[in-house]
Amino acid sequence: MSRRIALALTLHNHQPVGNFGWVIEETHRHAYLPMVEALERHPGVRLALHYTGPLLDWLAAEHPDFLDRLRALVQRNQIEILGGGYFEPVLASLPERDRLTQLIRMADEVVRLFGRRPTTAWLAERVWEPDLPTSLVGAGYQSTIVDDAHFRAAAIPEDAMWGPYTTDDQGKLLTVFGTEQGLRYRIPFRQVDDVIAYLWDHATEDGGRLGTMGDDGEKFGAWPSTWKHCWGEERWVERFFEALEANAGWLTTTTPSDWLAANAPLGRVYIPVGSYAEMGEWALPPAESRAFHETVERARAEGRPEARWLRGASWRNFQVKYREINDLHKRMLRVSDKVAAMPAGAARDAARESLLRGQSNDVYWHGLFGGIYLPHLRLATVAHLVAAEDTADRALGTIRGSEARDLDLDGRDEVRLADDGQVVIVDLDEGAGIGDWDIRAARHALGSVLRRRPEAYHETLRRGDDTKEHAAAGEGAALASIHDIVRSKEAGLADRLRYDDHERRSGLVRFLPADATAATYGAGELPDLGTALVAPHRIVELTRDRLVTEASATVRPPDGDRGVDVRKTVVLGGDRLHPKLTVSVTVRNVSASAVRCRLGQEWAVMMLGGGGNPSAWYEVGGTRRSHDGSGTASGIVRIGQGNDWLGVTVESVPTPAADAWWAPIETVSNSEDGFERVYQGSSLLLSWPLDLAPGGEVTVAVEQLVSVTRDRAEA
Repeated sequence: MSRRIALALTLHNHQPVGNFGWVIEETHRHAYLPMVEALERHPGVRLALHYTGPLLDWLAAEHPDFLDRLRALVQRNQIEILGGGYFEPVLASLPERDRLTQLIRMADEVVRLFGRRPTTAWLAERVWEPDLPTSLVGAGYQSTIVDDAHFRAAAIPEDAMWGPYTTDDQGKLLTVFGTEQGLRYRIPFRQVDDVIAYLWDHATEDGGRLGTMGDDGEKFGAWPSTWKHCWGEERWVERFFEALEANAGWLTTTTPSDWLAANAPLGRVYIPVGSYAEMGEWALPPAESRAFHETVERARAEGRPEARWLRGASWRNFQVKYREINDLHKRMLRVSDKVAAMPAGAARDAARESLLRGQSNDVYWHGLFGGIYLPHLRLATVAHLVAAEDTADRALGTIRGSEARDLDLDGRDEVRLADDGQVVIVDLDEGAGIGDWDIRAARHALGSVLRRRPEAYHETLRRGDDTKEHAAAGEGAALASIHDIVRSKEAGLADRLRYDDHERRSGLVRFLPADATAATYGAGELPDLGTALVAPHRIVELTRDRLVTEASATVRPPDGDRGVDVRKTVVLGGDRLHPKLTVSVTVRNVSASAVRCRLGQEWAVMMLGGGGNPSAWYEVGGTRRSHDGSGTASGIVRIGQGNDWLGVTVESVPTPAADAWWAPIETVSNSEDGFERVYQGSSLLLSWPLDLAPGGEVTVAVEQLVSVTRDRAEA
């Protein structure tokens, strides 16, 4: 009897909530459509395809004929369409009720579009936690696909990974397939003959082995340099499909559900928390991420057996690594609770739809691709959560009010102030800064600004490795994996690396040197003279629309420390289309020496102004300027900013007249296209010279007058 083996290819196709239509169209042209056309030409090749909800919605609107072609492939039993969470959430991050809603909605949509209910679920980013069988089986699924790193973590030997295993939770039985690393790294990056030889080497006389390869469909034409390789002159996919058909006597292509229908699982496994190997590395702090990567690479190069046991951090650690991700995740959980409490009806249906869209995984982490660093995706996701909360608050009668509560689940209270026009969250522990500032009618989060922080890949820029592309996929590689390509979208990015020593909240109190200038301040990176920037505040007064806090702080000029008391008052006002937010600061000198410096209020505001967007602007003295530009003005009584596409303007009115310095907050992050500079918002400092005698007191205020052109809740 000759050797035999089966191959279960699964291609995962996803577009994030909020992605640009032209990006999706380009990906469709370069990857999605060519793959379906290739399958139509090669009826002997069988595989599984997964399309997430946002992509299915786009295809239905833009290319309904594509769905017809998929349906024909399903009907001739050539492909299996997988299910999963509709908006591609990381299931482990959701309440159980939302897990089931996401999973069942996708299954129902697959039935509606293709006539068959999926039994295998794609697991977003292959993020596994041991309770997932309860959710997946509860939604009607029988199996899912994890990474072979999961099997290694569960002590499955390397030679025993060629097939699925069973696992269970609370009596719910689930079968798990492991996407095999050797296949994943070869397809489509090695030569076709190499892939076929690799499968032959792992074939057995009894033919009982299954090689599973589940990975992104976009790498077949949409990733950098892959179109030419996969579909252009190198014709990799065409040659691969021809080879699969030519070797069909010993190499069977199948789908996960068909394999399970004819074969028993290999055994039982209990998988610890994990994801694919790179995800664990990305979730680590920068220094540990670099050390982990170097250790793993060295162990692999030396052939050391312990390489298989090395794992990074849990996916949840992104909520530790990035304060903004934790705030977003905890916001999502709070909104979910509110939506669940709504009475049944159209309003709850609309709120739930917004909530589910706000659970799309892409901005809840950051790795090789942009993730939380991509402002258009971040703002789109937050917009859906703002909409869901606004709808729920209206239905529940909680549109106005205040509360002191541990909103970010760090064991310490924050303060939430809300009215019909806005929601403001104040972090008492860190300077009583405003982390969230949501404009309800516009569905816009003015406070969604990302802190500039070190990333492990910044060392690549400092070494100058971004001046070239290199491949590390091994000898004989046909193409470098996206994990191994290093490129830069503009020169000199290493010189643009800036890091913030505080979170980018608004209304923060700054004490700066008396001779500070806009040039030395930049976008807020000038070190503060004292502790007021991050001093813990205590609540003095909290009413429905007003918060008063106090803190003791130190100002540290060169000639010695000065003690000051800082009182901050935050007041909400206005109406739904014209909300008003006023932050006043009173500083009292409690030391025996004068305090001479510059007193400021720092505001970090998001207006989606990247790339010189003409819709986003500052306005001073009747002249508009780009929101991602820099500028200064002296003795102003008003400065405006806004975004015409969003329909939001903010007029800042300082009392007394103030100096204004503004500059873009820009990060340098990595993406599938390379290192790039990304606008994350703008820093606006309104400041005043301060000469405060012992016992003296001064009050400064900034009134923020917001105007919204239309109420999106009525659209």
